[in-house]
Amino acid sequence: QVQLVESGGGLVQAGDSLRLSCAASGRTFSTYAMGWFRQAPGKEREFVATISGSASRTTYADSVKGRFTISRDNAKNTVFLQMNFLKPEDTAVYYCAAGPKGPSIYAREYADWGQGTQVTVSS
Repeated sequence: QVQLVESGGGLVQAGDSLRLSCAASGRTFSTYAMGWFRQAPGKEREFVATISGSASRTTYADSVKGRFTISRDNAKNTVFLQMNFLKPEDTAVYYCAAGPKGPSIYAREYADWGQGTQVTVSS
């Protein structure tokens, strides 16, 4: 089991940037993929980005491609989500997740989840 704690959310204006962090503990961090998902009010949780254990592979949702960057520091057991050019439609609770051996866009393949961090983008 992996314990995950997100941080870095907040209230920003459209066009601003935020960097989310997710600190992991438990299993050896570099052995599993990590993902970021988000859930807006009244909507289902959706995939944002994923990264392999070695950081050699990343995948992004079309809605964030070119604006968001996922990365990880295996020495610090932390995964990051750099969010640039934020839009009001990016407003959501952002969750990091751990679990699959390889990067996945499917929430069902992630066994462990953080508590979430709120990101609000005003227009």
